[in-house]
Amino acid sequence: MKILIYLFLSNCTNVLFMCVCVHSSMEICHPKTNITMCPLCDGVCGYWKLSTACGTARASHLFDNPATVFFSVFMALWAAMFMEHWKRRQMRLNYEWDLTGFEDEEVSHSHLAEYEFRVMQKSLKRETQSKHKVQHTKLRGSNHLFQVEKLTFRDRFPAYMTNIVMMLLMVGVTFAIVFGVILYRISTKAALHMSSNPTTRNHVQLTVKTTAAIINLVVILILDEVYGAVARWLTVLEAPKTDKSFEERLIFKTFILKFFNAFTPIIYIAFFRGRLVGRPGRYLYVFESYRMEECAHGGCLMELCIQLSITMLGKQLIQNNLFEIGIPKLKKLIRYIRSKQGAFQEEERQKKLQRYEADHFLEPFAGLTPEYMEMIIQFGFVTLFVASFPLAPLFALLNNIIEIRLDAKKFVSELRRPIAARAKDIGIWYNILRGVAKVAIIINAFVISFTSDFIPRMVYQYMYSPDGSMHGFVNHTLSYFNTSHFEVGRGTMDPLHLGFPVEVCRYKDYREPPWSSTPYEVSKEFWAVLAVRLAFVIIFQNVVMLMNDVVDWLIPDIPKDISLQIHKEKILLVELFMKEEQGKISVAERRAPSTMKENCNRRSNSSTHHTNSDNLDSTPHHTNSTSKF
Repeated sequence: MKILIYLFLSNCTNVLFMCVCVHSSMEICHPKTNITMCPLCDGVCGYWKLSTACGTARASHLFDNPATVFFSVFMALWAAMFMEHWKRRQMRLNYEWDLTGFEDEEVSHSHLAEYEFRVMQKSLKRETQSKHKVQHTKLRGSNHLFQVEKLTFRDRFPAYMTNIVMMLLMVGVTFAIVFGVILYRISTKAALHMSSNPTTRNHVQLTVKTTAAIINLVVILILDEVYGAVARWLTVLEAPKTDKSFEERLIFKTFILKFFNAFTPIIYIAFFRGRLVGRPGRYLYVFESYRMEECAHGGCLMELCIQLSITMLGKQLIQNNLFEIGIPKLKKLIRYIRSKQGAFQEEERQKKLQRYEADHFLEPFAGLTPEYMEMIIQFGFVTLFVASFPLAPLFALLNNIIEIRLDAKKFVSELRRPIAARAKDIGIWYNILRGVAKVAIIINAFVISFTSDFIPRMVYQYMYSPDGSMHGFVNHTLSYFNTSHFEVGRGTMDPLHLGFPVEVCRYKDYREPPWSSTPYEVSKEFWAVLAVRLAFVIIFQNVVMLMNDVVDWLIPDIPKDISLQIHKEKILLVELFMKEEQGKISVAERRAPSTMKENCNRRSNSSTHHTNSDNLDSTPHHTNSTSKF
């Protein structure tokens, strides 16, 4: 909680700094800016003035400014410090709960029922195929044979193939739904531009972005439940050997499916939208009629922020909070309605029941996997795209404050008491957290480099600006297009929308003008910006990962006081062992003289006994000899 509060304060500082840094948005909003832009869609869309995008440019610059780079570096370091803090906290809990050196409570020979059933089927199949095995089973017993048998990779191969095919199919379904939302945005944008209401036409971008984000949220919530059921079915199909193996495989499959489900629309907006468009006169079309959508002049960062905010808030408020409380209450109500007893009988029954009997009618505890999954997905929202949505840590903090109380109420009054089990750590979840933290560095590097205008601004300021300022940056990023080069039927239906004929319009790209020797080809500025972008990704990624490794090296995994206490306990154990060994040696030394005396007495007694026996043997022999004489 302290780390999240510190993160929130740093986030507020970052946002305030963003509000001060306004350069390109001021140029767009300048009253003397008179740049005519090309139509945003075919036919119904007309030419428009760049100054009308002033509001969008101002909003985009709140998140697209030089402070974003430093905030991304800070978030990467925060993620590393968070992981180190958790390792130290985990070691402290291990020591306080006496779990040092403890392995999970899982006996090696305790197998799941499904695994035992599959092994028994395999053994019976072999038993029927071989008479020798039948005789061997009769002699040694079938139970021993079942223990020797086990499921091999060949036995699980059909299940593995089914897992791979189904996982790819589910990911394909996610991609198909994202593609469907893309078609929705394209068609809705064209329809709204045809509206006769001027207010509707002026807010086309905001309407399309918001409704598409809400549709994505609804689809994500539905597919989350479907993917959870599919992941469990696939895990049961594999027939894991132990509970731990079953849980780890289930967690891995569920995380992969839900990660793609939650972040595929966001990844599309961040890295693909606006880059597969083409240019005026040669746009890229889907099904030969739907023109691929492009970003607004402020870039796709603002739409990415809208998508992230709606998805994150929707998942936290609806799925993490309302569903957790509402679903158990709904199931409890359904069980009550299905009960055949009357109100009086129900009251009498409640009076007679003990507390543990009444708790049996509560919702069974389903494990901590859903709780961990919520935190992992939230950690992804906070770290993966924080460069485009710096308010994510604030929303995460507020959600966690509320969810702590809701979870407490759920565990106390809505669920049965969980069965306690000892565990030394959080298992596979820690590895997933580390993986998400590493991927976050790469994604934020690409977001800053390719999604935002940070690199183009730096390139212009230090390479092309005549006075080293940002004045003229907007004009530098816009290319020229001759309106007579539109394809037949692809131009605007209202060429006089601005009140005058337009011969040349502008569009955002680095291309040669129509009057050059190579019209509409990518310019050298494009390659310069691309080279700097790739260089920034490589430098940012390696520098931040190096800083994470330094943080990992500087912060010890075990707190110093716990390490000293464990060292003292080891010394005490060694001293106790040495005292015990010395005691055994002293006891053995005290027993040694008496043992030697006993041995000597035994030897003397044995020699005396042998002498007497020899005398007894010789006396009759002498008597017999004298009697003969």
